Amino acid sequence: MSLLTPGRGLRGAALSEMARQSGSGSFAVAARVGEIDIGTGTAATAPERRQMRINGAPASVNSLSEWLSVLWLTPAMDRLFLGSTGDRRRFLDRLVLALEPSHAHHAARYEAAMRARNKLLAEESSDAAWLTALEDAMAEHGIAIAEARARTVAALDERLSDAPEDEFARAAIALEGWDRRNLASALANNRARDAAAGRAIEGPHRQDLAVAHRAKQMPAAQSSTGEQKALLLGLVLAHAELVADRRGEPPLLLLDEVAAHLDPKRRAALFARLEGRGQVWMTATEENLFEGVGAASRFRVEPGAVNPV
Repeated sequence: MSLLTPGRGLRGAALSEMARQSGSGSFAVAARVGEIDIGTGTAATAPERRQMRINGAPASVNSLSEWLSVLWLTPAMDRLFLGSTGDRRRFLDRLVLALEPSHAHHAARYEAAMRARNKLLAEESSDAAWLTALEDAMAEHGIAIAEARARTVAALDERLSDAPEDEFARAAIALEGWDRRNLASALANNRARDAAAGRAIEGPHRQDLAVAHRAKQMPAAQSSTGEQKALLLGLVLAHAELVADRRGEPPLLLLDEVAAHLDPKRRAALFARLEGRGQVWMTATEENLFEGVGAASRFRVEPGAVNPV
C-alpha cells in the first residue's frame, strides 16, 4: 500500500527488488479510491522504470499523491531523532506531500537540476549560461520546497500545541538550516566552493527538522527511548488529523509493528486515538498485541497468501 504514493514505499527498496523471486521480473499494485482506479508497477522488460495508471490511462508517478494520502511508521524509524539529517528531511517531505501533492514535482525538479549542476561543475570548462539556467531552476523549485516545508511545520506545530495530554508526549517542531535567502545568487557566488566540495552547500537539501519534547523543552535526541517512540507516534497522529482537516478525508495509516514497541498503557491510548480515524493498517507477529483494538478486520500473512482470520 505504501507504493501507492511517489517514492519507494516504506521499505525504500529498489524497484527491481520488488518483483516476486523466480517470477517474471515485474510487479503491480492497484487500488480503488472512491470511483477512481489507480495502479503502479513495472514491466519485466524495464524493472527499474515505474509505470502509473489512473483509470487505465498513463499518468505521472507524482500524481499518485493527488489521489491518495498515505502515512506510515516502521521500526526502522525509531531512531529518526538520532539518525541523519537526510532521514529527517525525507520524513518531513513525506508529511509535506500528504498536505501539498505538488511538493513531489518540485522535489524531483530540484534534485534533477542539482545533479546536473554538480556534474557540470566537475568539468574543467563549465558552460556559464547552462549553469545559470540550472541555478535558476534550483532557485525556483528550491524556494517552493522550503516554503511548503515551512507551512507544514508551522501548521503541525500549532496542531501539536493543541493536542490532548495523553500517553503520547507532545512534540515541538521547527525547521532549521538553510534560511530561504536568494538561492540563485548564492549558487552563482558559490560555484568555486561547490565545485571543490562536489555538492551545493546551500539550498533546501541542507534543511533539518528539529524535534523537542514540548513539556520538558528537551531535544528529542536526548529523550528516553520510550519518549522518542511516543513523540514520533504523537507527531504522526497529529499530522494525520491535520491531513484529514485539510483534505476532507483521513489519510491511510500504515503502522508496522507499532504495538509491539508500546507498553500496555500506551497501546490502549493508541487504539483510542485511532478509533474513527479512517482506514488504519497495523501489523504484528502476535495476535495478543491487538487486544483492545475493537472492531477490525484481521488477516494472517503466510507464505504466498493473506487470509482473513
